[in-house]
Amino acid sequence: MNGGAHTLAEVPVSTLKGVGPALSEKLAKLGIQTLGQLLFHLPSRYLDRTRVQPIGGLQPGISAVIEAEIRACDVLYGRRRSLVCKVQDNTGTLTLRFFHFTAAQKQRLIAGARLRCFGELRRGGSGLEIVHPEYEVLDRGQPKPLEQSFTPHYPTTEGLTQPRIRALMEQALVRLEQQPIAELLPEALTRSLGQVPLSQALKLLHKPPLNTDLQAISEGTHPYQQRLVFEELLAHQLSMLMFRHSAKRATAIPLQDATGLTEQFKEQLPFALTAAQQRVTAEIMTDLAQPEPMLRLVQGDVGSGKTVVAALAALAAVASGQQAVIMAPTEILAEQHYANFSQWLSPLGLQVNYLSGRQKAAARRESLSAVAQGEAHIVVGTHAVFQEDVQFARLALAIIDEQHRFGVHQRLALSDKAPPGTTPHQLIMTATPIPRTLAMSAYADLDCSVIDELPPGRTPVSTVVISDQRRAEVIERVNTACQDGRQAYWVCTLIEESEALEAQAAEATCELLQSCLPNARVALVHGRMKSREKEAVMTAFKAGEIDLLVATTVIEVGVDVPNASLMIIENPERLGLSQLHQLRGRVGRGATASHCVLLYGSPLSNHSKERLRVMRESSDGFYIAEQDLELRGPGEVLGTRQTGAMQFRIADLGRDAYLLPQVNAAAESMLRHHPGHAQALLQRWLSGREKYLGA
Repeated sequence: MNGGAHTLAEVPVSTLKGVGPALSEKLAKLGIQTLGQLLFHLPSRYLDRTRVQPIGGLQPGISAVIEAEIRACDVLYGRRRSLVCKVQDNTGTLTLRFFHFTAAQKQRLIAGARLRCFGELRRGGSGLEIVHPEYEVLDRGQPKPLEQSFTPHYPTTEGLTQPRIRALMEQALVRLEQQPIAELLPEALTRSLGQVPLSQALKLLHKPPLNTDLQAISEGTHPYQQRLVFEELLAHQLSMLMFRHSAKRATAIPLQDATGLTEQFKEQLPFALTAAQQRVTAEIMTDLAQPEPMLRLVQGDVGSGKTVVAALAALAAVASGQQAVIMAPTEILAEQHYANFSQWLSPLGLQVNYLSGRQKAAARRESLSAVAQGEAHIVVGTHAVFQEDVQFARLALAIIDEQHRFGVHQRLALSDKAPPGTTPHQLIMTATPIPRTLAMSAYADLDCSVIDELPPGRTPVSTVVISDQRRAEVIERVNTACQDGRQAYWVCTLIEESEALEAQAAEATCELLQSCLPNARVALVHGRMKSREKEAVMTAFKAGEIDLLVATTVIEVGVDVPNASLMIIENPERLGLSQLHQLRGRVGRGATASHCVLLYGSPLSNHSKERLRVMRESSDGFYIAEQDLELRGPGEVLGTRQTGAMQFRIADLGRDAYLLPQVNAAAESMLRHHPGHAQALLQRWLSGREKYLGA
């Protein structure tokens, strides 16, 4: 065995036969540099080459092995030259088509030759055909044995064929026989979970024998897959805990309000805090008073009053002589936070400054100077607050709104803005309720608080689902609302992730509604507009100078117009449930009964019907998030929070959530008792990404 002292995780792939510099480079593109990484490069699906299927029973879209005799073979000259063979068994005929072929192939593929072929069937001009099948000419006297295991099909890259990658895997499996891969889970744990040895699981997943339950493998529930799923979830969990432990070892400035500033602020508010807001504020204040950084996530449904809680946290920083920064994912939301904080805190004699990428140079210079001199007590902005030229005098608290919109590197960059030797406290807010199972994994680095109560006076929004064939009735309903002095939103959604197309669709809808509603003041806002234009429209809408606002999903988060009581969402089937819930939260912010109309395009799939039913029946963000997780999966629900963190290779949080309690317990235990194994596990599954996973 090459390098006997090495583990397979360390043996370079270049030790395999046939792997030179060019092939090494292609494998590196797939993240494969060692035999260990090759063995953990698992098939994406399996092909059944273990039996010959009769042509008469085949369907388009499946891959199959056939044995048949060539009846005729000709070169056809259409748009592209192709070699076309008609083949027949005793149940039917089909066509084999080759666009790339050699003279030698043409000589061998002659009438009367018997072939064994494998490929995917599709409909052709004259019945079923296989384009570029894998084939061999059979010797009539010598029947050739069929495959004895299912054939793996691997994720690959340009220039690396399936036969090539399979041949490399065969060599790696031989090495695995000689030297099993290192078991990194403690023996007591694998025994208590009844798990198979890792080497055994890898062998089966690369070469499933004929009695393997392929259905279970395709669903990801096979016990041998679950053995790997457990490891991957564990590696992810360990990375989060290690990040948390290292963050907690850092030094933060303890923040306490000895001046009574927070009480002064509460007294001037025109409303009393809810019990949930008071509870969450107390949890935050306890964290802030510690000399280690707070890492807390506050979840609160749309309209639950997270911003006030954030303001109280910021005041604790200011009362301690420090600065706080509030960062939002969009200009509109950042501008709204700036307006709220200025209105609330200016009467207390505090300076709130704004920073965004679209500020004029002079305004930006002024803000940067105030931040650097410490004149700005609180800074509100977009991701512009991360940029290198932003220097804080004494940053001690970072409040991040809608965390999942930010990349991990950005959060790390913000940590570097604190005075040398200190780390800012972090308060992360989201109005996208996260199902508990996801929070246990995706936010394992954070303590979670939930504002689970809406302020009094909020009216639930009634939701109806209507086909777009009844569009005229819906427009009439909007007209009535506007004539009665209420305001409405009309939200346009597009399947294409293109702001340009979305803007065009919104413009066309706006023109249509203007012509249908001549007495209403109709305006438009979309993502392609300049920041100042958007702000002007939103300000006019807030001031009641616009009756109907036609918008793209840019208004999803945070815009507060209490007089708006009707929302129409076109093509709601194109959005996730959490996004629909966010949009619906723009109405129902005043005392008037509010309505949301989901104007869907026919016909609806069963899946879409189910999602719209959930929206019609519930206004509970947590229930909706659980349903969203079931219907769409974790990647979608979390948005783009992680750069890499949630991109599991084999695990699926929706399917494998049941493992999380055991995974969490195992992660804590491993860090305490087997820290070396924990590091090796991170190397195996995350190789180099762990620095950013918890951030």
